[in-house]
Amino acid sequence: MDMYLTLDEAIEAAREAYLADHENSDDASQVAQFNLQKYVMQDGEIMWLAEFHATEDEGGDGLPLFSGEAAQAIFDNDYDEVEIREEWITENTLYEWDEDDFQYEPPLDTEEGEAASDEWEEQN
Repeated sequence: MDMYLTLDEAIEAAREAYLADHENSDDASQVAQFNLQKYVMQDGEIMWLAEFHATEDEGGDGLPLFSGEAAQAIFDNDYDEVEIREEWITENTLYEWDEDDFQYEPPLDTEEGEAASDEWEEQN
């Protein structure tokens, strides 16, 4: 699972991974679904994971956010980051509790958890 500091970096990495996985396919540049996941690390830093899928049935580490033409537009680099962020449902954000342990609520028993919680409240 590769996470990135910016949404643009995550999308670019997802595009490259998809193309590498489908390089022998006739329609390697056609996607059906765009998945996204937002993480708040213990130090309060925001990280993103993005994925493209050839079908809407494929699973992944991210949550399905756009499908069809909208997913294809993102793949084709025809998107507005603000619009993607607006579509993200805050309740789906994962917070790091321990290394590789993420939950839907920030831990409040540590200084880092309080910082993550404060950042979450500021953004909402």
